Amino acid sequence: MLMEPAFYIQRLESNRTVVEHLLVVTEPEQAPWKPAPDKWSLLEVVNHLYDEERDDFRKRLSLLLQSPDLEWPRIDPPQWAIDRKYNERDLAESVRNFLNERDNSLVWLQTLKNPDWEATYHHPQGFVIRAGDLLAAWVGHDLLHIRQLARLHWDYLRKSASPFTPDYAGEW
Repeated sequence: MLMEPAFYIQRLESNRTVVEHLLVVTEPEQAPWKPAPDKWSLLEVVNHLYDEERDDFRKRLSLLLQSPDLEWPRIDPPQWAIDRKYNERDLAESVRNFLNERDNSLVWLQTLKNPDWEATYHHPQGFVIRAGDLLAAWVGHDLLHIRQLARLHWDYLRKSASPFTPDYAGEW
């Protein structure tokens, strides 16, 4: 099956809307809430998505398509959450930041003229990644975090509904 970039671009656009809707109707006390100390909050997830949009997927795909021999800039998403104080940020502003960056990405992707989706990058960790792999991973990354956002809402509902429970809805 040949890669249809329009499908992936549409998915990224759709995922933008899903993320927005999962976050716009959030109580202020819910945004920084974590179900456990080693888990992320809604705020941390959306700020991670924002930084990944700018500093990972769009930047790396651009490098791969334009200069595949250039080394990618290092990233450290778990440390960014701490160093960049994701959980201390304003939720509405964080959502706007992500939405604006996603819009920039969508515009950029739509301007690509005949990109070589087979272009490869030899990662220092010993694997090879193609431009098409990176585009598919971008969509997949969104979906993983959409699932995480939904789970955070479920966990918060279970906590805040007490002494009631949403268990009648089914198992998570």
